[in-house]
Amino acid sequence: MAEYNLVSECVGLITLRNPPVNALSAAVRQGIVDTVQRALSDPNVKSVVICGQNGIFCGGADIKEFGSKMTGPPLIPMFHAIESANKPVVAAIEGSALGGGLELALGCHYRIAHSKARLGLPEVTLGLLPAAGGSQRLPRLIGVPAALSLITTGRHVTAAEALQLGIVDQVTDHNTVDAAVKFALSVAGRSLGPRRISAHPCPQQPDLDALFEEVMQKVRQSARGAIAPIACVQAVRAAATLPYAQGMERERELMATLFTSGQARALQYCFFAERAVGRWRMPSGARWDTSKPRPLHKAAVIGLGIMGRGITVALAQTGLSVIAVETQEKQLMEAKQAISGMLERGAKRRGVAPALDRVIYSQNIQAVADVDLVIEAVFEDIALKTKVFQQLSAVCKPGTLLCTNTSALDVDQLASETPNPELVVGMHFFAPAHVMKLLEVVYGPRSSPQAVATAMQLGKKMGKASVAVGNCRGFVGNRMLKPYIEEAFFLLEEGATPELVDQALEEFGFAMGVFRMSDLSGLDVGWRIRKGEGLVEPGTASGRSTRIRQGRRYSPLGDLLCEEGRFGQKTGRGWYQYDKPGSRVARSDPWLHSFLGAYRAQHGLVARRIDHQEVLERCLYALINEGFHILDDGIAAGPEDIDVIYVSGYGWPRHRGGPMFYANMVGLAKVLERLEHYQQLHPEVPHLQPSSLLRKLVASGSPPIHKWGEAIKKLHSQL
Repeated sequence: MAEYNLVSECVGLITLRNPPVNALSAAVRQGIVDTVQRALSDPNVKSVVICGQNGIFCGGADIKEFGSKMTGPPLIPMFHAIESANKPVVAAIEGSALGGGLELALGCHYRIAHSKARLGLPEVTLGLLPAAGGSQRLPRLIGVPAALSLITTGRHVTAAEALQLGIVDQVTDHNTVDAAVKFALSVAGRSLGPRRISAHPCPQQPDLDALFEEVMQKVRQSARGAIAPIACVQAVRAAATLPYAQGMERERELMATLFTSGQARALQYCFFAERAVGRWRMPSGARWDTSKPRPLHKAAVIGLGIMGRGITVALAQTGLSVIAVETQEKQLMEAKQAISGMLERGAKRRGVAPALDRVIYSQNIQAVADVDLVIEAVFEDIALKTKVFQQLSAVCKPGTLLCTNTSALDVDQLASETPNPELVVGMHFFAPAHVMKLLEVVYGPRSSPQAVATAMQLGKKMGKASVAVGNCRGFVGNRMLKPYIEEAFFLLEEGATPELVDQALEEFGFAMGVFRMSDLSGLDVGWRIRKGEGLVEPGTASGRSTRIRQGRRYSPLGDLLCEEGRFGQKTGRGWYQYDKPGSRVARSDPWLHSFLGAYRAQHGLVARRIDHQEVLERCLYALINEGFHILDDGIAAGPEDIDVIYVSGYGWPRHRGGPMFYANMVGLAKVLERLEHYQQLHPEVPHLQPSSLLRKLVASGSPPIHKWGEAIKKLHSQL
């Protein structure tokens, strides 16, 4: 709704009321129409101010209305009525003016913003474009290049940048509504023609065609198959080249195409999925957030390698005091320098003072005696981590939460080394830990709800997408990654090249294909894990390798490369070659192609033509199939949890919604049929055997993804 008051005797104040962000629901839109009409017809009112309650102007359209038939007044005529008003209308922007909220402000004649406000048109992140005149008004106000930068990325700008760009007319540190009312009084009676943005042409831009061509090329490259950023460029082009009315018609046509697209559904699904997993559900249906997180004041990090350094920075940036422990003096000195640099660069980006004084360094584990939470980030070795947990149990005060940053090891085994296993949880960060958005919070059978709640809350304070997952080998993300990588190896054996596999995956939308990613992270990482699993045979390089290990098909290709010292970018050679160690430019390697040919000949394999479709089906469906096993095992609470993990941490293209959403879009019956097809061709590959849960969901009519939870509960109750 919108509330109307007369202030300063002749200013009509309209306040949007729809907590928490004053979204433009049907009721709010009706309230705006009614109150604007009332203000304009009141002879005592000389000017109008629009603001939002509780320090927030407007967060935009009500996304919950997207899936239903829209009721209430439409936005475009409402904004036109405000713009064509014969009395000045001033937007008082506090908190945020995003999407439809900024479009509302652009329909006003003037905009006053608080210095801490943020503004933006983030519709592109939901697979849409600003379709209530935003793509037409913003270029007319601030010029084509600046408008393209904002609209195609959806980024938010500060009030200071908005003032510099010309989006707002004034910025204040004081009460924004008071400043807007004062400003409204000062402009009463002025001509409003120059203040109606839709009446203006776009500021002239030299060589407009070349500009749009260049921008379109960049957008296509960064969008990686997403259609909304491209539609945004087309809409802004309409603003620059057509009269306003025709530009609005083009905006409407483009929006109609986007609104019903699968990509928009995928992106909106991601939006809601991220909020669902933040409610800390358990597969059993219980909720972690019924348990109050423990207050944290002081934390510690053990081990200051690359991961430990990032975790230290992430903790310090939340305001915690951090004890950073590294027993090796040289490593400690290097870490101290690296952490200080990361904190300074991060502070500069955010415009705050660096939190250097929050980190205390020590070589002695005794220094962590009085902390509230410890995150162990030593080398990924169960014996070493076990030793650290035994030391922490002896040193830490009673009640200290003990967390392990492990990517695959048994959290319950580590918990069993402590007298209080209920205080142990896994916190699986992704490198670089102060940048990457995902955090898997791993609970064992004895982890207390409060311990998990505390870890989840800490992840949220760090700005992470925190997902609670059960304890198993590889948890959710890495467990699903294993069959994906194995299928990529098998495809090489059968005739594919790293370039072919990576191209197919990158055209699908991944930033990097499996082999480029492997070169980046280091081939030796997987080699070490496979050695720990007893899969690597001695004498592989001499040609005595077998392709069946532990009763199943195995590809030793990665082991063979590692035995040649080819670890990826760090050595300048891996699946690709690089100009020098550390270079990021991957080049096709003739040696690797010869090596694959010799390997196939040695094993009697005949190379065949493999197309992109087979690459996608075998890699992605194997990964998805493991996701169904994870749901069946109760390791993840629902498909949303898996999808958030893959979109936030593993580079799954957001516009495809995550692996489980993608399976739902493709059709579960289709996924099942293709898995059965490949399983018949490769009976020695267990991960191609369709999950029983997938079979049961197809047999029950392939319910939509939001009904999977009910179906899984029903299936489990029948066991």
